[in-house]
Amino acid sequence: MNQAARALVDHFSGHGGRIDLARATFPGVDRWTDLSTGIAPWAYQAVQGAEAAERLPDPADLAALEAAAAAFFGVDAARVVAVPGSDLALRLLGQILGSRSSPQRPAIVRPGYSGHESMWGAQGVTTCSADAVAAMAQTHNILVLARPNNPDAVVADRTELHVAASLLAARGGHLIVDEAFADAGAQDSLAGCDWPGLIVLRSFGKFFGLAGLRLGFVIAPCAIGDELRALIGDWPVSGPAVAAGLSAYRDSAWHRAQRARLSDASQRLAALLTDHRLEIVGRTLFFVLIDAVRRNDLFLHLAEAGVLTRPFADTPGWLRIGLPSDDRDWTRLGAALAAWRT
Repeated sequence: MNQAARALVDHFSGHGGRIDLARATFPGVDRWTDLSTGIAPWAYQAVQGAEAAERLPDPADLAALEAAAAAFFGVDAARVVAVPGSDLALRLLGQILGSRSSPQRPAIVRPGYSGHESMWGAQGVTTCSADAVAAMAQTHNILVLARPNNPDAVVADRTELHVAASLLAARGGHLIVDEAFADAGAQDSLAGCDWPGLIVLRSFGKFFGLAGLRLGFVIAPCAIGDELRALIGDWPVSGPAVAAGLSAYRDSAWHRAQRARLSDASQRLAALLTDHRLEIVGRTLFFVLIDAVRRNDLFLHLAEAGVLTRPFADTPGWLRIGLPSDDRDWTRLGAALAAWRT
């Protein structure tokens, strides 16, 4: 592959969901199947009246949303703060912790989400692997990771994380765990743990398929939660997001159906990729990660067939593939993979 083609693929490595860039880069494609994100392809159908957007959100409704989310997470509502997306929450937590009088020494697990590094601004961070968290906690006072991790789906060991949290807390530090992809398997969440200094972030949009609403939650010690509330103000979440979230978190029948859909589709996708002799190196119920020798060629081949996936610049073979939403998208992906192998 020539330099120009390699640079073209790298344009798509920053974030998933870049349909705008895909349309500009591949003008011959008239319809896209976007498999470049880890967002569930079946959205919760929230019934929202126009009044939700016509007035300021009611503080009582916001409190009810946090209580409903807390029940879904299995935590005390006093520790839950609703935020306009967990990505913004990461950046605000970086500001809060960075303002401490004692110097912060953050470490982040890699590979991982780019926001875990950008939350610290210009401050340097140390990187480590998921199996080195306990050792890193002995020399740093902030540790950030995702569980399950994105994109390799590694689930950091609970016992090691408990040790790390204790070591960090002994020096006034914090373990920050991003559980953006935890809702489909909530039984292994750390949100309900009472470890000192533990901060957990949860995303609304990925499980409920409504990423555009920009809703997330921080589960933290009350002192951190109070500082966060002071930063985000009285109306941190839009009225439509409050209404949708309140309805969604209370709908336990939909939760069960969504988890079943995600499980079935994830198994189907893994089987399809395996049938086409592609090596799976990571998998959650939201996406599958493959390692392909000719990854860039495969990415371009799929894109030219109207299937957008997610490459990673720092790992040349990795390609993340999300879940198709319907038979038409499954057919398109299957046909593109079949053409790749012939």
